[in-house]
Amino acid sequence: MTGRPEANQRLILATAAVTGSMVALFLLPSSLFIPMTFVATGVMVVASYLTGSLVWKDARLRAIVAGLASAGLLYFIFYLGNAAVSSANLAGAGPASERSIYALIASPSNPLSLQIAVLAFDAVGYESFFRGTLQKRLAPRAGVLAAPAVALMDATIHLATFNILWVGTTFVADLVWGLTYHYGKGLPASTTSHFVWDLAIFIVRPIL
Repeated sequence: MTGRPEANQRLILATAAVTGSMVALFLLPSSLFIPMTFVATGVMVVASYLTGSLVWKDARLRAIVAGLASAGLLYFIFYLGNAAVSSANLAGAGPASERSIYALIASPSNPLSLQIAVLAFDAVGYESFFRGTLQKRLAPRAGVLAAPAVALMDATIHLATFNILWVGTTFVADLVWGLTYHYGKGLPASTTSHFVWDLAIFIVRPIL
């Protein structure tokens, strides 16, 4: 118990650093999005390490399978969601909003190797901090409800994108990854889901 106040202080500072790097990522010119993604996700990994939360258990086969299944489910959810959004023609959530997100990563000007590297850093960084740090800290008190709580926090930070579609999809994706982390019992499951989904949605078969 003696180290608890200091641990809480480190967590608050780490969260502030991650939030600041994410806001900078969203507000700086889009030409800086790729390098700033490496910066922001790097901050997430370092923050997780400094708070003593970066714990990777053995990536057992069942965790990988759970991650793959989760990625497939999330892709299907987004496929249905894209159809619903397109047919409803909601203000601020149409094809233009989708293309603006894709253009940041999957631009023809970005080599395939760079796109994959960005998505790998994205998966490891976000899962390390939002699941491996924040959700892990909330779980003893909130249980499975820690997943939507953390998803809401990440979605709130994404308000800095001024893209309502990005905010909504962030909440949905984070909720699925949070549940994957909870029931898959660790980072290997949620990180596998995150990375495979990223590859599918941005490179293999984009949904537009």
